[in-house]
Amino acid sequence: MTPRLDRATFALALIGLGILTFVFGDFALQWQPVPAWMPARTLLAYLSGVIMLATGFGLLFTRTEVLASRVLVVYLALWFLLKVPALFTGPLVEVNWLGAGELAVVFAAGWVLFASTSNAARGRGSRLVRFLFGFALIPIGLSHFFYLQATIGFVPKWLPFPVFWAYLGGAGHIAAGLAVLFGVVPRLAATLEGAMIGVFTLLVWLPGVLAAQTNRLQWTGMFMSWIIGAAAWVVAGDFAPRGARPAVGDSVAKAPAGLTIGAAKSTVKQS
Repeated sequence: MTPRLDRATFALALIGLGILTFVFGDFALQWQPVPAWMPARTLLAYLSGVIMLATGFGLLFTRTEVLASRVLVVYLALWFLLKVPALFTGPLVEVNWLGAGELAVVFAAGWVLFASTSNAARGRGSRLVRFLFGFALIPIGLSHFFYLQATIGFVPKWLPFPVFWAYLGGAGHIAAGLAVLFGVVPRLAATLEGAMIGVFTLLVWLPGVLAAQTNRLQWTGMFMSWIIGAAAWVVAGDFAPRGARPAVGDSVAKAPAGLTIGAAKSTVKQS
């Protein structure tokens, strides 16, 4: 049984980030803000890469998806918690909320994947995680307005009216977040959010990678944008009518006996 497209897309982005860890021998820049003073930091970075590779491949195969989703949700929770201290030390700094929002979206997808293999987890946490996902989109959108010039810098040069596109992207994030929070076509809102970030990935980060093929920021930004967009699609799938979802354990039972542009502005602000 092959995974759904949203799950496979998320898994491939996770694998890409894992590969980058080994290429550059470090965590994913500001998206994994592990302090420089952390003992055995390089070793921990490689361990992080192993987890991303293992869980990414694990999500692609029926036999391993249950274990992979359980490991992944814990890993992504830790990843998200790395951003939380900044919210207390700089609660009025929008870029801190931006970074936490991006990682909250990824964690929400991790929870959805975990809950898809556990009825108990789905019942206890799905509503809270949906709220977290919707709330997280709002600071991502606000960053377009707070850091307008930085956002304009990421609009492709061939597009006219860059200010318009910067504002439109921010408004789109906020509208999607509010739609999810208030239950107004939440599945469509999350799907369109994922599609919008996917467009950012293709129009902004992919050309950047092609133009600077050894640039660590371009590669990391591309895979982070990819995984955030894929995460929105995974969450969108959780809004499907309950009868349309596969029952928990179905994929295991059928297994034979014998896997943003918003992120960019945090780099600009911190550099």
